[in-house]
Formats: sequence, C-alpha cells, structure tokens
Amino acid sequence: MDTRGFYDGLADRYDLIYADWDASVTRQGRALDALLTAALGPGPHTVLDNACGIGTQSLGLSALGHKVTGTDLSPLSAARAAREAARRGLALPVAAADMRALPFADASFDAVVCADNALPHLLTARDVCAALAETLRVLRPGGLLLLSTRPYGDLLRARPQSEAPHVRTDPDGRRTITFQLWHWHADGERYDLELFQLLPAGDTWTPRTSRATYWALTQERTAEFAREAGLRDTVWHAPADTGFHQPVLTARRPGPTGQDDA
Repeated sequence: MDTRGFYDGLADRYDLIYADWDASVTRQGRALDALLTAALGPGPHTVLDNACGIGTQSLGLSALGHKVTGTDLSPLSAARAAREAARRGLALPVAAADMRALPFADASFDAVVCADNALPHLLTARDVCAALAETLRVLRPGGLLLLSTRPYGDLLRARPQSEAPHVRTDPDGRRTITFQLWHWHADGERYDLELFQLLPAGDTWTPRTSRATYWALTQERTAEFAREAGLRDTVWHAPADTGFHQPVLTARRPGPTGQDDA
C-alpha cells in the first residue's frame, strides 16, 4: 500500500485523529525537548524532523525555540506543516523528501526526530537500514536520534484486530470519530491498517477510509538496526517516564573521539 498516498489523503484531516491536536503539539514538543536537553544540554538545537507530517512534533519543538526543519514523504502533509507554522508565527522550513535519501549535507543537525511510528512504514531490513544510515549521516558527531514507535513487543503478543474509536469534538459540538482495523500478514510481523473516519455532515456522516502497511518491529530489533547503522548508546524510554505517547528510542552518533560506549 502506498505510504505517500496514505498521508497525502490524510493531510487535510490528520489533526482530527486527536481529541485536541493543539494540546498534543504542545505536550509532545515538551516531552521531546526534555529528552533533547537531557542528552545535549540546553538549546536551541538544530533539529530535523524526517517524518514531520502536518507538524505535530515540529511545531511543538519550534515553539520552544529549536531550529527545526521538517521533511516528509507526503508533499501535502509537509505543505500543511508549513502553513500551520506560519499561522503560529513560527519558522519551519519544510521539504518533501524520503528519509532514505535526505537532501542535506553530512553533519547538518544536532538531532533527528523520527516519531509517530514512521519508521515501521519501511517493510524490509534494507530500507530500515538505509533510513538509519541517512540519519547517522546528517547528524553531527555526538548528535541525537529520537525515534518513536508503537510498543510492538506487546502488540505482537496480543495481535489486535482493531483499535478503539477516538472522538474529537469541535467548538460547535460536531464530532469526528476515528478508528482502525488491523489485518495481519501471514508472516506474523507485518499488517495492513485501515483507518476509518466518520466526518460530520449535517444529520449524517461522511465516511473516509485510508490504508497503509506497517512492519511491527520490536524495540530490540529496532535498536539492533540502529546499532548496525553505526548509532550508539541506544536506550528506550517508556511513556510513563517521558510523557510522550509512544516509547522513544534515543541513540547517538559517535563523537569526534570515535568512542562508542553502547
């Protein structure tokens, strides 16, 4: 299933997945900022969000003073992130780009954010390694990767067939309902996700459906791929410890001394 098409189709309504998108932008920005500060010291830092979508993480980090650049496979999502930044008076340069082939010079950023389960859209070890190698390349020595995914160890054991509905109520009391169906592949690791949204339309609903495929990579395998790419100090941080809605992997590009204490 086409990942770019999935997010192009959601670009004008991705925020409706959240009960309060603006509050999520603020909360996620603060959680990621705390991890950045703990690893790199006080900012501002230069940050690449290599799966920025409509700006959920980029906007929050930019509002806290970081110099954020956003890229996304979906041109329509990246364009919306730029509009949302302008509406808030924030500087957020964006570009449509594949995380496996980033349009930046070596050692351009203090940190790279790859959040909201973006990496598992890559369905082969070759593609995952290519994306992580590009992350390493554009990080400065000592730079930090912040990567979040779903808790796939638990999900592989439970093999959910669906996700409970989320309801978003707008200021006029109109509700949007979002829910998911999951279809597991025969390999037991990949699954097709159908995302359904019921949009209010007077006294009835307009249904919209989007589809994408994911690879349910466990935390151990994801960290192993990061180390194979040359990243070091791989540590997973639980949501209870960070306030972020997914587990977050932090990993470092080895510093100028070449030390790697993973």
